[in-house]
Amino acid sequence: MSDEQPNWTPRDPSTASASPGDDEGAQGAQGAQEEATGKKGRTKRPKRTGWRRLVPTWRMVLGTTLGAVLLLIGGFFAGYHLVDIPAANAAAEAQSNVYLYKDGTVLARDGEVNREKVKLSQVPSTVQQAVLAAEDRDFYDQPAVDVRAMFRAGWNTATGKGKQGGSTITQQYVKNYYLGQERTVVRKAKEFFIAIKLNREQSKDQIFEGYLNTSYFGRNAYGIQAAAQAYYGKNVEDLTTAEGAYLASLLNAPSAYDVVAHPDSKPAALSRWNYVLDGMVKEDWLDSGERSTTEFPVPAEAKPSTSLSGQRGYLVQAVEDYLADNGIIDKETLATGGHRITTTLDKKKQDALVAAVEDNVMKKRSDDREADTNVRAGGASIVPGTGEVVAMYGGLDYTQQYVNNATRRDYQVGSTFKPFVFTSAVANDSTTQDGRRITPETYYDGTNKRTVQGPQGSTGYDPANEDDVDYGQITVRTATDKSVNAVYAQMAQDVGPEKVKETAVALGIPEDTPDLTASPSIALGPATASVLDLTEAYATLADHGRHGPYTLVDKVTKDGTEIELPDRKTEQAITREAADTTTALLRSVVEGGTGSAAQAAGRPAVGKTGTAEEDKAAWFAGYTPDLATVVAVMGQDPESGTQTPLYGALGLDRVNGGGVPAETWAAYTEAALRSSPAKEFDLETAPGSDEPQEPGDEEAATTGPATPDTSPTSTSPSTPADTTAPSATTPAATTPAPPGGDTGNGTDGGTEGGTGGTDGGATGGDGGTGNGPGSEGGANGDEGAGGTGALGGTFIEGVRGARHPGE
Repeated sequence: MSDEQPNWTPRDPSTASASPGDDEGAQGAQGAQEEATGKKGRTKRPKRTGWRRLVPTWRMVLGTTLGAVLLLIGGFFAGYHLVDIPAANAAAEAQSNVYLYKDGTVLARDGEVNREKVKLSQVPSTVQQAVLAAEDRDFYDQPAVDVRAMFRAGWNTATGKGKQGGSTITQQYVKNYYLGQERTVVRKAKEFFIAIKLNREQSKDQIFEGYLNTSYFGRNAYGIQAAAQAYYGKNVEDLTTAEGAYLASLLNAPSAYDVVAHPDSKPAALSRWNYVLDGMVKEDWLDSGERSTTEFPVPAEAKPSTSLSGQRGYLVQAVEDYLADNGIIDKETLATGGHRITTTLDKKKQDALVAAVEDNVMKKRSDDREADTNVRAGGASIVPGTGEVVAMYGGLDYTQQYVNNATRRDYQVGSTFKPFVFTSAVANDSTTQDGRRITPETYYDGTNKRTVQGPQGSTGYDPANEDDVDYGQITVRTATDKSVNAVYAQMAQDVGPEKVKETAVALGIPEDTPDLTASPSIALGPATASVLDLTEAYATLADHGRHGPYTLVDKVTKDGTEIELPDRKTEQAITREAADTTTALLRSVVEGGTGSAAQAAGRPAVGKTGTAEEDKAAWFAGYTPDLATVVAVMGQDPESGTQTPLYGALGLDRVNGGGVPAETWAAYTEAALRSSPAKEFDLETAPGSDEPQEPGDEEAATTGPATPDTSPTSTSPSTPADTTAPSATTPAATTPAPPGGDTGNGTDGGTEGGTGGTDGGATGGDGGTGNGPGSEGGANGDEGAGGTGALGGTFIEGVRGARHPGE
């Protein structure tokens, strides 16, 4: 240890209570010590006692504040970097496809979410300003988040002034589009950061457009366009300032402010509506004079959501098929929703077709008749020239029967196909087997089950006429009026079955139609074209042979952007003369043939009846100059879906095309065209189409000239022939001849025998009794080889008899 003395002196406890003088000495000593060491002594802080212990010091406040600020700053940066803008939630993206009639009224919606997006430019400026006045007047000038408004809303809520939103339009859009409606701190925090980020990445217009398209307005309407339709039945472009202000008011309390659903809420709704308009005036968006004259726009009654029941489902299905089949929108894309599809359907004509079917078919069914449970109907109507489908009847109810009777291709079209055979004959300048040009006045043999003859002889095909009626020698016009199968099967063979098929396809029958086979039987309509297919083909005839595919869609938009539709291309499918000559031929079907019930339309009309095999379907296809329509009544078992005959249905022994279908056609056509003047057909028929012709050698086996039937609507007996021979005093027209020799007009002409018989003269002079290879009586009734017979004579059976229409 060092001998050196320490430089400090131990404190003597005895000096603790020293005198003042001593204290001064001690202080002097302490001062000397501080001076020697260079250090200043610290004064001991008195301890906090009592209530002061609970009050934080300024150092504590400052430290806590700085810590909180640093924490908030850190949290902000962490949240900003950690919270990304997410993908839109499914509900915000979901939209329904909206289907409209051509006049813009809603036909149907195919989704549960009633939303239809529009562009901001489609929303009138006054409607935009009304929304801003209601929700966020400083939207275009303020940041994405209004902190003061958030605190103010919180304070008002806490102090009992009601729940108030402190969110900007940006924040509301984030909540609607990216997040959800739950009220949690986490959701609010996410909303805060996403709004800030979104405000940096999107323009104010983009955000405002999104807000208008995602906000809920009540009545299951999401977005301003759906709201415009739900409350005022119009598109957003057509909203007035007053209507826009009311819709803007709904944003605050959608259901509560619906003055129709809740009449007692009208005072509150009016107060909010006035608040919006006053705000527009304050912001110089609305003139005070206009404001003073603005009246409250009472919304329309709320309508139940449009489903796919009734005819709507059939129409939507047909439109969707049309869009997909024509490469406009595939069904996968269509399923994403958001499409606004304006159809060609005319609401008045659609209603008229539905009413016609209901009145003439459905209301005639009875629970007491089992066959009536199988009755179905289909119909379609097209405007010639434009190809627009203006009406369609698909069935009982889409929710009960999903198959569309207007577009299905499984029922035979029957004799409605026969006009295509004649059209092909005229278009191809076809002739009979013996070289006579085929016109409405060309004679054919209408004998029941007559075997069709080809260039090489018999084809083996011998179709029966309806009810097995024999008609003998008749003109094409009469064969058309009475729908004689034997004549048209032979005509199809004469024209060429392949040419007939080509003509049908050119008119509009799809080439892949089932059973559209190039054989003589094609004339009888075994092909199963749809009602819509057949309507398109008849519309081509009505448009003088110009064909263009039918169209069901007038316009399509997606989120306000129009989708391009293919141009409808038309072409002269057949010559005008061929089409117009067919129209002239079909006129007599309505004027005095099987389709006379169509006269009830009350205007010039043409058409053709048809019946499927075993009477499983009955058709009437016809047109006026400005409307082509096809109606079919079908039999189908509701349980198995099997096609069934219509025997006994609707209280009738048989349902044929000239009955219920023609009556329905007439009722619809009259109603559909009631407001338009009747038009006459402007026809340019083929030269010589009305000139009388003589029966040919092929049919009459004549060796001398005969005077043909000059009456364009001359008819033959309508009952099967029997075996009773006419007496000398009985006109042969009333009594059929024995097999092999049919009766002509005994007063004016003779009766043709079979191959071994002898014809009477055209003027009813003496005919002969055939005994072997007899000869034909002369033009003036010269005596035949076998003897004489009065008024056309009596003939014995030859190898084959054929009617010879006397004059």
